[in-house]
Amino acid sequence: MSATDRTLIILRHAKSDYPPGVPDHQRPLNRRGRRDAPAAGRWLAESGHRIERAVVSTAERTRQTWALAAEQLGESVPTRFDERIYLASWGQLLQVVAECPEEVATLALVGHNPGCEDLAAGLAGPGSESGLLARMEVKYPTSAIAVLSLNDPWSKLRPAGAALRSFGVPRG
Repeated sequence: MSATDRTLIILRHAKSDYPPGVPDHQRPLNRRGRRDAPAAGRWLAESGHRIERAVVSTAERTRQTWALAAEQLGESVPTRFDERIYLASWGQLLQVVAECPEEVATLALVGHNPGCEDLAAGLAGPGSESGLLARMEVKYPTSAIAVLSLNDPWSKLRPAGAALRSFGVPRG
């Protein structure tokens, strides 16, 4: 596999609820989030990318987002829940991505903002579609998905080392 055969999919969790007295880490999806998360899964399924591995924040809203999205993919995806993704900076997320086994061609990361947006923008370098990049930089809302192709192995991924190929905000 060449380095350019790798794809990173960055999914921000769907819209969450704010129940009184519930700690941030335990906040669930709200009604809109429960509609949008499956739409994100359908968008991913229709994109033609076969996700080989997912790494997901341990927060309840990200776990629910991935569970609902993954149901739409048509096959089981090995998933690891990583507490480091919760409220992580883009540099911390880059480290999580760098730990992906080299044999994995397509990795999905499910997390939070501003980390997801900053990671996508920080990785988007030469070859990125400027219209998509401009749209992503205006807003990276809940359920947003950035798809980047990598120019390096996971372990050597660096700023501006990928090309933004797609950006979507699926709604249910």
